[in-house]
Amino acid sequence: MSPDAIPGRGVTLHWFLPTSGDSRGLVGAGQGVPHEVRSGLHETLRDGFRAPTIDYLAEVARTAEQAGFTGVLTPTGTFCEDAWLATAALVRETSRLKFLVAFRPGVINPVLAAQMAAAYQRISGGRLMLNVVTGGEPTEQARFGDTVDKAQRYARTAEFLEVVRGTWSAAPFDFEGDHYSAQGALVAGGIDAPPVYFGGSSGPAGPVAARYADVYLTWGEPPEQVSEKIAWIRELAAAEGRTVRFGMRVHTLSRDTSEAAWAHAQWLLDGLYPDTVARAQAAMQASESTGQRRMSALRDQRSSYASAHDLEVHPGLWAGVGLVRGGAGTAFVGSHDEVAGLVAEYHALGIDEFILSGYPHVEEAWWFAEGVMPRLRARGLLAPLPDPRENPGTEPAPRRVAVSV
Repeated sequence: MSPDAIPGRGVTLHWFLPTSGDSRGLVGAGQGVPHEVRSGLHETLRDGFRAPTIDYLAEVARTAEQAGFTGVLTPTGTFCEDAWLATAALVRETSRLKFLVAFRPGVINPVLAAQMAAAYQRISGGRLMLNVVTGGEPTEQARFGDTVDKAQRYARTAEFLEVVRGTWSAAPFDFEGDHYSAQGALVAGGIDAPPVYFGGSSGPAGPVAARYADVYLTWGEPPEQVSEKIAWIRELAAAEGRTVRFGMRVHTLSRDTSEAAWAHAQWLLDGLYPDTVARAQAAMQASESTGQRRMSALRDQRSSYASAHDLEVHPGLWAGVGLVRGGAGTAFVGSHDEVAGLVAEYHALGIDEFILSGYPHVEEAWWFAEGVMPRLRARGLLAPLPDPRENPGTEPAPRRVAVSV
């Protein structure tokens, strides 16, 4: 067994479902690009925007399943398709892939969410995972009529999860709080309760994660910062008599050689127009999200770079994505061996699950699956790929040619 492997533990790998569209570049009207710069972009036309049709999303989902990913994360917001509906439509397009559905407590009743989750579990055969997003962008929250302040949003999330979990496990469940009330809440037929994923870097997020989350998510920060977060949540969870697993949301760009990977990162960087970067940065500065501020701080507030390596904030960890995308703003960049080494490095800190993405999502899924996954299996960090003969109907779809620019 490799010295990187931890006995009894391996990594779980997930992919991403681009329900706002996809392209070869970092913009392309995609997920995380601020609303202020998403329309009429030079990059959208140049880099070949792929609309989030159900056929294209099905191609991404089938690719993720065939490549060996466990699940796919679907974002939430006014910039993308509704996560519940989009993923429900893809259940019949796949056979074992799980769907990590992101949603915001402030825009849905918790008993209704508990009922929707129960129905989803029955329809999908237990393939739902829930990503609870408290929200940190005031403009985006206001589009849903949600104007409560940040502290109240976390208090509301705690009550929301109290009601959801109570409805699942203690029906008929009664609750009276500052934000929600429920009398005799239940779901017909019970539920195979899905795991709850939750992230947040500010002080109020910690107790919510410690009490209610199954998996605490962080973005791809340098190892020392990730280690501090893990220790923080572990201590809070221990005080609650609980243990929490840890996951990381990060992009990936791996190639046969390190030089080829960094050449592509340079191509992505060179393809950004300065006015696009400036407008994106101005929009992200208005964020109330502590996590977003931490992402921005990795670049020391700079917005102009000549070399992709200038944005390398830890060996192989590239902050170039965050120039134009909010949320997860870093990527693992390097040869397949180097990226596998980064996964092992963060796994040794305590990260068990990785939610990955790359542009475009079909091609980059195959780069990672065929290049990095075998290295992880050799290190003893990843289980063998399921035999497709045990799941009729999951034969590999025709491959899209991955062209390295």
